Amino acid sequence: MPRTLALLLVVPLLVAGDWPQWRGPKRDNVAYLPGLPDNLPDKLPARWRMPIGGGYGGISVVGQRLYVMDRQKDPEVERVLCLDTQSGKTLWHYSYPVRYGKLDYGNGPRCTPTVADDKVFTFGAMGHLTALDARTGQLLWSRDTVKEFEASLPTWGQACSPLYDGGYLIVQVGAKDGCLMSFAARTGKVVWRSLSDPPGYASPVLSGDEIRYFTPTHLVGLARVDGKERWRVPFEGITYGVSISDVVEADGVILASNYWSGSKAIRLKEGKPSVVWEGKQLSLLMSTPLVRGKYVYALDRFRGLKCIELASGKVLWENEHVTPRDRNPQASLVWVGDSDKALILNTPGELLLVRLTPEKLVPLGKAKILGKTWAHPAYASGCIFARNDEEIVCVPLVKQ
Repeated sequence: MPRTLALLLVVPLLVAGDWPQWRGPKRDNVAYLPGLPDNLPDKLPARWRMPIGGGYGGISVVGQRLYVMDRQKDPEVERVLCLDTQSGKTLWHYSYPVRYGKLDYGNGPRCTPTVADDKVFTFGAMGHLTALDARTGQLLWSRDTVKEFEASLPTWGQACSPLYDGGYLIVQVGAKDGCLMSFAARTGKVVWRSLSDPPGYASPVLSGDEIRYFTPTHLVGLARVDGKERWRVPFEGITYGVSISDVVEADGVILASNYWSGSKAIRLKEGKPSVVWEGKQLSLLMSTPLVRGKYVYALDRFRGLKCIELASGKVLWENEHVTPRDRNPQASLVWVGDSDKALILNTPGELLLVRLTPEKLVPLGKAKILGKTWAHPAYASGCIFARNDEEIVCVPLVKQ
């Protein structure tokens, strides 16, 4: 198949309501939940709860199958689990040995499995890239990126969720001249390698014929076909490699932000970047913002959830503390379809329904669904699927 045609086949045909990868069906933080009530009740009974090992990694759902990673300590292995979405029953699991050693925050894997082409692709905290048969769990291929490519691990382990792009898999590896690498999804063969930047924690994003990526030293644009660099914007002052939040784009403005030195918003003119605004009016940590129209809704390191006009950097409102104030505030944000409503899973395991507009945030209900979590949930088939270091839970949000 010609590469140009393959680029059009980014996500395979899926059942309506699937959540096949990091940040949802289109990797844009949008959940499709027809029939979601206008207000969230204060109690949401679980359909099932099942024990699970440690991990910050998110959840993927395709059809009646759920995919997630965890870590077991005795013996020490990382696992890929496939569960039945109706019962929580384990359908299969695949494991491989790891040694976390003194890895900080070393509870388990950080990535969200990517499901495409009847395969499930995972990337472990210590750099193990695997491709499994999505139905049986049979190993199709694997790459130990540290051993094979002399890759460097970020301080807190690999967190990049593999990006599937028309038969190719794009992953932050952290190798010399291969911070980002592309692999053939069918065989695991290296297709291209790009960038000599150090590894961070963000995941690559597609935009037209480009890949956008935020490293600890640059915001970059790469050609989607071959990974060749097209443009870059330097970032200074990022320590510990904490470029974590994914790049977002709206109204022609591309935004990257970090914990230490704040944000830069850029526009491209004839393929060349220019900085529209920069500063600490927005300092992101782990949470990827929501964008809609000309506005971005983001969890700031200091000042809670805020709304910013993307073209100017003007703060329209802030200090909506949808998750407890903390040195490392975290909440997972998704839009509810094309509405102005959003669902927020915060650190204490509370699910919030809110309305977000440039004028204000309007609370529409809150319910606790599990204990402390930083992991990103999945929204599929009218349910939220969420996990922490002890359990994974399915909670219906829409009457079946």
